[in-house]
Amino acid sequence: MEFIIAESTEDMSRRAADHIAACLQADPDCVLGLATGTTPIGLYAELVEDCAEGKVSFAGVTTFNLDEYRGLAPEHDQSYRYFMKKHLFDHVDIDQARTHVPEGANPDAHAVCAAYEEAIAAAGGVDMQLLGLGPNGHIGFNEPEDTFPATTHCVDLTQSTIEANSRLFECIDDVPRQAYTMGIGTIMAARSVLMVVEGAHKAEIVKKAFFGPVTPQVPASILQFHQNVTVIVDPAAGEFCRDKA
Repeated sequence: MEFIIAESTEDMSRRAADHIAACLQADPDCVLGLATGTTPIGLYAELVEDCAEGKVSFAGVTTFNLDEYRGLAPEHDQSYRYFMKKHLFDHVDIDQARTHVPEGANPDAHAVCAAYEEAIAAAGGVDMQLLGLGPNGHIGFNEPEDTFPATTHCVDLTQSTIEANSRLFECIDDVPRQAYTMGIGTIMAARSVLMVVEGAHKAEIVKKAFFGPVTPQVPASILQFHQNVTVIVDPAAGEFCRDKA
């Protein structure tokens, strides 16, 4: 594992964008796993600028997002399809027919999850998976549990996750209670993993996830077993790990 404490939040975003750009340059037809949330917005902005300047191209890229709220249509302004269009897809030269987000509006969880796994396999698997880190250690929407879920599945969101995401909705009652998410096994099957984390409120969970025991109670801790993972944190998120970097 490569663990990097960036000089600033902006430096974290630039470093992460450079990792993704290197993947695009090495393999213009690569498969990217993408994430949503506040933290990746900066790196997506960097990639949009890189694309505009001709430094990178998404023309041959296929993408798979980690997750989607169950019950939200893609046009809903809090859906993750909407997020990706707003922050990346609508601003780069990507073929949006090759961008994949779980079908949140479909209530048939088994069908949605099985189809997503099949699509990932048909694409040859994920070359680089981008991740954020939840305050309780979740990756995707894989919440703390007694086991590590293997494949894409429907998950009941914890109260802490609902509360954390409520800032994006008009009120907490509007936050969906379930989501479709790649499983831990699906994430771990990616050939490389890139995680970005920002904020002092994540400092304790960063230390637990990457320098504590591997346990499904801290889902991200499983990444300690991945053979090719890079973690880039801003100074606040890395506060308790300065002797580790």
